[in-house]
Amino acid sequence: MQLLTTLLQIPSGSSGMQSILMIVMIVIVFYFFMIRPQTKKAKEERLFKEAVKKGDKVVTIGGLHGRITEIQDTTFSIEIAGNVQVKVEKSAISAESSKRLLEK
Repeated sequence: MQLLTTLLQIPSGSSGMQSILMIVMIVIVFYFFMIRPQTKKAKEERLFKEAVKKGDKVVTIGGLHGRITEIQDTTFSIEIAGNVQVKVEKSAISAESSKRLLEK
């Protein structure tokens, strides 16, 4: 917060154009460090959820690991153990299990 206050202080005798330029630069930095990465990650997650198919191993946001056995419009059926299936919303799928193991 102190950096922002320092950047926004207008030195005496400076034009208003410099202060506008500083604000624009702050907005640009904010976009590239906060907004753009978040939208990129959301797009990747959306594409992953659309590409999931029967037989894929996935991890839910609650931490359940399992294999997709059935796909409905808004839900998945996931087998988490032998003959134990749970139904979860598509939004509850976090990542593909095999990709998560490769990242570690």
